[in-house]
Amino acid sequence: MNTLLNTAKAMMNKGLLAMDESISTCNKRFAALNIPQTEAMRKNYRELLVTTPGLGDCISGAILSDETIHQQRDHGKPFVEILEDAGILPGIKVDMGAKDMAGFPDEKITEGLDGLRQRLQQYKKLGARFAKWRAVILIGENIPSNECITANAYALARYAALCQEAGIVPIVEPEVLMDGKHIIEKCAAVTEEVHHILFQQLYQQRVQIEGIILKPNMILPGKDCPVQVDDGAIANATIECFLRSVPAAVPGIVFLSGGQSSQKATARLNAMHGKNNPPLPWRLTFSFSRAIEYPALDIWNGKKENREAAQQSIHHRACCDLAASHGEYTQEME
Repeated sequence: MNTLLNTAKAMMNKGLLAMDESISTCNKRFAALNIPQTEAMRKNYRELLVTTPGLGDCISGAILSDETIHQQRDHGKPFVEILEDAGILPGIKVDMGAKDMAGFPDEKITEGLDGLRQRLQQYKKLGARFAKWRAVILIGENIPSNECITANAYALARYAALCQEAGIVPIVEPEVLMDGKHIIEKCAAVTEEVHHILFQQLYQQRVQIEGIILKPNMILPGKDCPVQVDDGAIANATIECFLRSVPAAVPGIVFLSGGQSSQKATARLNAMHGKNNPPLPWRLTFSFSRAIEYPALDIWNGKKENREAAQQSIHHRACCDLAASHGEYTQEME
């Protein structure tokens, strides 16, 4: 347990880079930019990320995919060792993706529990210090159902228990998607219900709450909602919801960006650390993927000559996000 606590504390020092896109997701992003969808090109891109100069100044942990944790530079140094040399803890995504939930149209259940104990043991030997499992909750007409929330919460709890058994810190990610036309109050109500059911399942599965990290969505109106709100309202709604639904024993919360633009994700995280906000029992920081990587991916575009500029973009966005996690971000930083 001491190992789990120390790892969780170290993860929360700065922020996390979620570079754990599946092969299919990475290929889709490449295809949109006419980048060849090959293993060699994916390796080049991930090498660009892990070798970004100064990345450890802003990032304390990096979530890898199964393909990435096995990759190495051409001269033979594993990506895991490159991260460790930069002071960045390596982590691993272990779920097998969200699949259609039988009997529940338009709802998803995340799979991957079969064989997870053995896979965790293998990942630990490869250097993984923490893991991640993502559940997907969609807001729509008559959804989410209680059955969908409970099934995903149970899977998250079993995953978390297996991680702690292996001495690996579980990142628990119950994402309420921003897709849809719902108002911000609906997102708050669904997220609060998801958290209550999740922590009940974690308790029932005897997961030590002090040894997990929560990776949730911010409280947002649906992206197609005609009534959008400012960053301060989003920050206030998020804090209010979490104070009601996340135990103080949780050591830290790392927000996903969930499709928000880079600057909006940064500004909203920053607003949660405003001087007038109440003292919070947990550290709030970031675990962004698209919000950090997308600008750099556009710059790189698969071309070797763009590598340095892309890495500068990665470092810049990570530094902005780290400043936001302390309430020190300003628009002038852009």
